[in-house]
Amino acid sequence: MSFVGIDDTDSPRGGCTTFVLTEVLRAARRLGLDLLGDPALVRLDPNVPFRTRGNGALAARFGHGRGGGRVVGHLPEGAVRSFRRGRPPTATETLALVEAAWTAVRRNSRRGEPGTDPALVVVPRRPPAALYWSAVQRRIARAPVERLLRSLGAEVRTERSRRRGIVGAAAAVAWPGRHPTFELLAYRSPPRWGRPRRIDPTAVPRLEREYPELFLCRDPATRRLLLAPHTPCPILFGLRAGRPERLVAAARRLPAGEPWERWLLFRTNQGTGDHVVRATVAAMRPFAAGAIGGTVDSVPELLRGGHVRFWLRDRPGDRIACLAFEPTKTLPRLARLLWPGDRLLAWGGCGADPVLRLEGIRLIRTVPRLRAGPNPRCPRCGRRTKSLGAGRGFRCPGDHLRLPPESRGAVASAPPPAPGWYHPTPSARRHLAPRPAGPGGDPVRWWLRRPRTDLYG
Repeated sequence: MSFVGIDDTDSPRGGCTTFVLTEVLRAARRLGLDLLGDPALVRLDPNVPFRTRGNGALAARFGHGRGGGRVVGHLPEGAVRSFRRGRPPTATETLALVEAAWTAVRRNSRRGEPGTDPALVVVPRRPPAALYWSAVQRRIARAPVERLLRSLGAEVRTERSRRRGIVGAAAAVAWPGRHPTFELLAYRSPPRWGRPRRIDPTAVPRLEREYPELFLCRDPATRRLLLAPHTPCPILFGLRAGRPERLVAAARRLPAGEPWERWLLFRTNQGTGDHVVRATVAAMRPFAAGAIGGTVDSVPELLRGGHVRFWLRDRPGDRIACLAFEPTKTLPRLARLLWPGDRLLAWGGCGADPVLRLEGIRLIRTVPRLRAGPNPRCPRCGRRTKSLGAGRGFRCPGDHLRLPPESRGAVASAPPPAPGWYHPTPSARRHLAPRPAGPGGDPVRWWLRRPRTDLYG
């Protein structure tokens, strides 16, 4: 088979790599090649400093399909069918696919814009999954990826000397596709690109009630629609679900105010938490993500802008600063209520500095919230004593009886927050963030139980 991966075709100003893949599908169709399996939308390490927007790469597999295919999209030329099995293309067809796909990538990329570094990878067999796990969990070097591709006989096309897009394109092909979610993307006709989208926000809650398998369609707290982009890209809207069966029906029930020019159903790693692994403070590295279990080691500090910072300790002498950003809403609200000694699991990513930018918290156990009680009463006359100063005890104003400092007891303060899982508000959640199992529920159980696989052994 011919596995095709593309990456880094967009920029912060616009463009869309998923749309580029639809153009690659059109080019493959003109060559008489079929889509085998589902097209893949693969999100990679969200902490790398040179990512463009969602840091998503695309992959698809081509050959000559056998048997009956199922419809997974529609292009201007007609329906897109995906076949479960098929025979590989010939060597001549593969070379033609490389050139046609690269022409489509170059024609539809944001070429010349800062940060855009388009790349195409065509490989006869899927690279090892270790490549994907390395690329989704941390920043990796380009050299070992290029060596791996050469050993597989891959055809590689890039436009700039940095060649950074090779890593994402190859990692998308290497994604094993386990525990996937699905996203249907509908696209606008080119004359409408850049114009306001007209999606009735009141229809989205009804759609969610009718199709409860959908997730991240809107943010009730901020009233922000999440199914429609807020950029001048070609996408009209996208619907996400854990299973693909009813996504097409749900999309047709959404009043979008304009016809779709094309649509495609993607298998994705969104909502899987694949970028997070169990880690320790000592093991955290720049531009990587981790989930650290430990104890709150400081009184939370309220920062300018509503952000909250506290320290988390997992071993004696090992602690890391945790930062809950105000736009996540639920996380700084919880962080303000934490007390030293509370036990929790915090996950998030680091930049160049050793600060864990929180993506979620599981509060496991809390310590009693106590504060100093009122001045003790005199055991002789029952009057309330007066303090003699810090550490000096108390004295009765009537019979001058002195009491030691420890005679002052402690009383319960405000009740602690409830143990459980705390996620950012939906509009501040990463594409890869593990999705909750239900309202207030814990994330999918497997997301922290994977063995760590490494490209470097």
